[in-house]
Amino acid sequence: MLKDKVVLITGASSGIGLLTAQMLSEKGAVPVLAARSESKLAEASGRIAGKHGIRVLDVTSEEEVRQTVEETIRDFGGIDILLNNAGYGKFEAATDMPSEEFGRMMDVNYMGTVRCTKAVLPHMLERRSGLIVNVASMAGKIGTAKSTAYTATKHAVLGFSNALRQELRGTGVAVSTVNPGPIDTPFFDIADPSGGYVSSVKWLMMKPEHVARKMVRLMETGKEELNLPLKAAAAMRLYQLFPRLSDRLTYRMMNKK
Repeated sequence: MLKDKVVLITGASSGIGLLTAQMLSEKGAVPVLAARSESKLAEASGRIAGKHGIRVLDVTSEEEVRQTVEETIRDFGGIDILLNNAGYGKFEAATDMPSEEFGRMMDVNYMGTVRCTKAVLPHMLERRSGLIVNVASMAGKIGTAKSTAYTATKHAVLGFSNALRQELRGTGVAVSTVNPGPIDTPFFDIADPSGGYVSSVKWLMMKPEHVARKMVRLMETGKEELNLPLKAAAAMRLYQLFPRLSDRLTYRMMNKK
């Protein structure tokens, strides 16, 4: 089902972005890996056996996004799937984090998703075919202390995705979101340099291979939303039904940063 599909992946030089690209290649798809670091992309390229591409891309640049999309369409004949995976987080109290950091995180995590989506959409709409997969987070559904900036960006990604899905119904273009909990990736090198948070949530931490495998499966099925892990998915549903009660009951368990 994914054979010969061209998949543009942002944030693809490491972590689940790279693993997803590898798994897609094994299924016969054509992943196009995009990330800021040329050297990391070159290293990532050596780990993919099948046909693929690499693009140096900073998702905060409108011009680079436009150019990357145009070049991918030109070189590979189109874009069937866009995986908006680029993003980062920092865990710090709202009173301690500079406003500029709130802005930078929103620019990458949310506006990066918007820029890439808007650049790809005209092409997909013209073809009346395509899938946009946005990587949000469990944080986008359940807010926790010391993640105000990161949580806000993922709430924004979810809101954008849900509204866009409604706009695009009947066009042939679908929108899916992935909401993972903690994943054992380099994300925490920035988000949690002390390692304290990672240590406290090891029981919930997922292997990146597991998440990447689920994301590839989502691309095959077109499922609208994927919440991981399953135990967290149940907690998210409970939180949405009883937010204040859930806050009181889970405060100590959830706020480990």
